[in-house]
Amino acid sequence: MWIDYREAPNLMMAEMWKDVLEGDGLPTKIIPKGDILSWGERVVFKIMVPKGREHVADEILRKI
Repeated sequence: MWIDYREAPNLMMAEMWKDVLEGDGLPTKIIPKGDILSWGERVVFKIMVPKGREHVADEILRKI
């Protein structure tokens, strides 16, 4: 099960956060907010992490 962890204003920022989290071993998904048909570079994206692993994501981001 995945939960919403954070939002990114565009695809480039979402991929950046995904790379940071996955670089430390935390599986991450990015999904466009709203309808999947509205996918594009300039839509808001949800960054999702496995449920119960939010504290791991917090620790990874605290190291930055």
